[in-house]
Amino acid sequence: MKFIIALIILVLITSCKQENVKEISMKDDITVLASDGYEGRETGTKGEQEAAAYISERFKALGLQPKGTEGYLQRFSFKPKTDPHSEVSFGAKSTDSTITGTNVLGYIDNKAEHTIIIGAHYDHLGYGGEGSLYREKDKAIHNGADDNASGVAVMLNLVAKLKKANAKNNYLFMAFSGEEMGLLGSNYFVKHPTFDIKTANYMINMDMVGRLKPDSTLAVYGTGTSPRFKQVLHAANKGFKLIKDESGVGPSDHTSFYLNDIPVLHFFTGQHEDYHKPSDDSDKLNYEGMELISDYIFDVITELDHSGKLAFRKTKDETSESARFKVGLGVVPDYLFDGKGMRIDGLREDTPAANAGLLKGDIVQKLGDSTIIDIYGYMRALSVFDKGDQTKVIVDRNGEKIEADLEF
Repeated sequence: MKFIIALIILVLITSCKQENVKEISMKDDITVLASDGYEGRETGTKGEQEAAAYISERFKALGLQPKGTEGYLQRFSFKPKTDPHSEVSFGAKSTDSTITGTNVLGYIDNKAEHTIIIGAHYDHLGYGGEGSLYREKDKAIHNGADDNASGVAVMLNLVAKLKKANAKNNYLFMAFSGEEMGLLGSNYFVKHPTFDIKTANYMINMDMVGRLKPDSTLAVYGTGTSPRFKQVLHAANKGFKLIKDESGVGPSDHTSFYLNDIPVLHFFTGQHEDYHKPSDDSDKLNYEGMELISDYIFDVITELDHSGKLAFRKTKDETSESARFKVGLGVVPDYLFDGKGMRIDGLREDTPAANAGLLKGDIVQKLGDSTIIDIYGYMRALSVFDKGDQTKVIVDRNGEKIEADLEF
């Protein structure tokens, strides 16, 4: 298997060095990155290092300048957290008690005053571990095609586009590691930037952009972090059903930049039943949809090309206001649902939701005494319950109101 992957890489890199770099498709990149040979690209593993080497070669073939601390690479060592509420401790070098991850950085120097950062994380869960939703006893490789080989592939696709246009900014392309362990690679970078981060204009993050649905729903987070974003997203849109969220804080790498007062946009096509499971494979992605998303992001950048340095704006973080809760329904919410309530996009067996007879597609509209307006209302409603509590839930199932008994 590893010989086959090495051969694929050799063919791709060789073709990259020809005049027409477009011969490397997003599907080609994902086929390599999400192959079993990289064993799930878990931070600190050989598979992660091999994936970093592949991305470095792609950057080189695309003509990007190295912008790491070791060529294209920026290594960071850290001690895994024992207290989930503590911050990760980064170390100067690797020791027996640390894990070493690797960011990959390439640069287009247009001799401009400001730099746009375009990033995606390339690490995933290896053979599973704490973040896995796979419930079988056997270990299995979590290839993470959508999460997040898809984002890396779109990022690489944008390199070729931006080398030929929109030269009023420089561009820093970043493939982050350590995202699955807590945004570690992006966190380390903002604390140890390889350029003057005060000259950063804005940051674009792509995390899980490979499953565009038939209704073309695309979520864009961070729309409130600069006053220009909403207008530009509307002007550049040629057919997406946009779900916009103003907050600059979320469970992906853009958060690290927002917390450093940099405007951010995060693109996302939604969760699915293969999320954090071995079944997140390359044959399930919507490659035509990824092309449309890449074109859209390029058009957004083009619309902003004459805007100079964007103003930064703090946003209200809904997630920080949501109360902590001790129980859950055992469902995957549909984060792209824009109707009233919380739509169930998937659910696990032997959970409160499954035991109550709830189904994928049900829209939770009332939980106990609380009316559910959106995902945040759902989270707040959960906060009042403890394990063992019983209540009623009302869902909308294809227009019919269904009431069921729940036990947490």
